[in-house]
Amino acid sequence: MAELDIGKHCQIDSCHQKDFLPFVCDSCSGVFCLEHRSREAHSCSEEPVAREPRPAGGSTSHHCSFEDCKRKEVLPVTCPQCEKHFCLAHRHQDDHKCEKLEVQKPRMAATKELVQRIVESKDGSKRKGRRGAKNSATAAKVALMKLKLHAAGDKGLPQTERTYFQVYLPKESKDTSQPMFFCSKWSVGKVVDYAASLASLKNNNNVLTAKKLRLCHPETGEALRMDDTLLSLLTCPETPLHNGGNVILEYLDNDSSSLEDVSQYITLS
Repeated sequence: MAELDIGKHCQIDSCHQKDFLPFVCDSCSGVFCLEHRSREAHSCSEEPVAREPRPAGGSTSHHCSFEDCKRKEVLPVTCPQCEKHFCLAHRHQDDHKCEKLEVQKPRMAATKELVQRIVESKDGSKRKGRRGAKNSATAAKVALMKLKLHAAGDKGLPQTERTYFQVYLPKESKDTSQPMFFCSKWSVGKVVDYAASLASLKNNNNVLTAKKLRLCHPETGEALRMDDTLLSLLTCPETPLHNGGNVILEYLDNDSSSLEDVSQYITLS
């Protein structure tokens, strides 16, 4: 069986020991055993080669490109926009004042302007609403005298408790509207029942799945709450009803709380 040629002999003549893990001198490149591996032990005649110092573990440091920053990172942290290296503290575009940072100021200014227009439009709507309320009150005073001559209602009610309305009827009704008067102490629910009786309207408010007959505000179209009294609605500071003014009766779905367009009723008169 042939011997395996493993290892090398020490180059020192007096030694010539075979070492399976020989050492190679960095200066003279000679092969030596464990005992003669150092330069002093084998009287090395070559000068040691100067090597550049390397970081521990053989890794490379990456210096931060931000002005006056002395930090280094073991792994590269590169900005995808300007492609420069930075430390963790300056890795974001805002932090290192990236030369390719997109300026968002015009967009922010446009948003601010849009918000300002919305606020101003709402303020304008409030002012118009106040003017509209004053005009409605004036028109109601004029109409009240005519309503008192023709309105239908309970003749037994005292004059001081009567509230007069031009009641606009549901779209499916034969008549567009009728003048009526009610007791100011009545709830909206009782007003609806009484108005339905006077106008001969179908009233299925006690049927759970049926459309409900609701009394709606003539300006906002909002369905008035059934337990509110007329007196509370006449004295409401924001959108009051007016004695001598208009109200709308209409059938609404159970999940609906207002009319879509009140002009479809009021302009028909």
